[in-house]
Parts: sequence; structure tokens; C-alpha cells
Amino acid sequence: MAAARGQAPPDPPGGRPAPLLIACALGIERFALRGAERAAHGPVSVLRTGMGPEAAERAVARALLADPAAAVLATGFCAGLAPGMHPGDLVVADETRDPAGRTPCTGTETLVKALAAAVPGCTVHAGPLTGSDHVVRGAERAALRAAGAVAADMESAATLRAAVAAGTRPVAAVRVVVDAPEHELVRIGTLRGGISAFRVLRAVLPAFFEWHRSSLLPRR
Repeated sequence: MAAARGQAPPDPPGGRPAPLLIACALGIERFALRGAERAAHGPVSVLRTGMGPEAAERAVARALLADPAAAVLATGFCAGLAPGMHPGDLVVADETRDPAGRTPCTGTETLVKALAAAVPGCTVHAGPLTGSDHVVRGAERAALRAAGAVAADMESAATLRAAVAAGTRPVAAVRVVVDAPEHELVRIGTLRGGISAFRVLRAVLPAFFEWHRSSLLPRR
């Protein structure tokens, strides 16, 4: 049985460590994360939710019925909003936001440090990650930046909202910039930017595992 809204999920059966659910939308993102289940030291699953907020919310809610104690991390590609961002930059959300509300994230500082160690030389941005139901470009990108967001994607806010609705748990969102104000998807160089983002996404799993391990430690 799933936990009621706002209540802590039940303890994992048999005292096993709480699992980690990594949620992404696209097949190419799932491909970049292949091997996560074998590489982790604890129970980990990678869920491909499908594209868009509604698909993400449904898929995560369904997955947590089967694994109600899981920590949830949303990942994949995103649109960078700040001038100077480049494909392959990493974004760590301190909160996700969309018209339905805001969800604070867990362990942002731990993730920033772990990602810097996992992908040396990669630029890591931290700040609000905003949700959209479509690809953002041009003036809309600038408006979202003016509202304080550092990046936008279609699934993270819905993913984390579904996660906390199913019970109190660690939640986080880490995205890799695939396009940015000076490097929009419609421009020449998109393929090169996509390859850079894919390579970075392949390299981040150790940081995800470190965040998961840290989130399970008792707080003092």
C-alpha cells in the first residue's frame, strides 16, 4: 500500500537499504544510464517515464506503488537559461518549480561536490529548475531566467512532485545542458552539443550513488 500524502513511506522490507529510483524521460537518456543497476552498491532502478510532465507523474507514482521507500532522482537533458552556459554543463536543482508549485530538493551541496569529483572540469550550476510542457526557446527562455530559474525541462518538477506526494523521501534533480541561449537546438552545432551532453550523463552515476548513500545516513 502506498503512503498517504505527506506521510513517510514504510520501512523497506527485511531492513534492506532504501532503494534509489533514477527517472529519465527518453530512450537516449536511459541508454546513457545503462549499467546503473549493476554498478551500484545498493538497490537501484532506472525508470524511463516517457516525455512530458503528465507521463512522468504517472510513471513515477506507479513505480512507487511497487517500491514505496525509494529515494527519487530525476535526470536527463535540459535547456540552460543563463548566458554563458554550454552543452555538457551540469545543473543541480535546489528546487523544482512549475505552475503546480515548488518542491525543495535534498542534498544539493552533496550533489554539487560529488558531480565535480565524478566529472572533473565540468561546470556545475545550482539553482531552481523550472518545468515546462514544451521545449523553451528565445523570449520564453529569457523570461524564465528573469524569474530566477537556471534551467528548464519537461519532467523533473512532475517527477519530484509525484515522489513527495507518495511519502516523505529524499528527492533531487540533476540535468545536463543540451542547449543554451547561445547554443539553441535549431542552430548548427546541435549534434556536437548533444554528444557532449550524452558523454557527461554517462559519467554522473557515481555522484548519484554518493548522494543516495549520504541521504540514508542518520542526521545529527
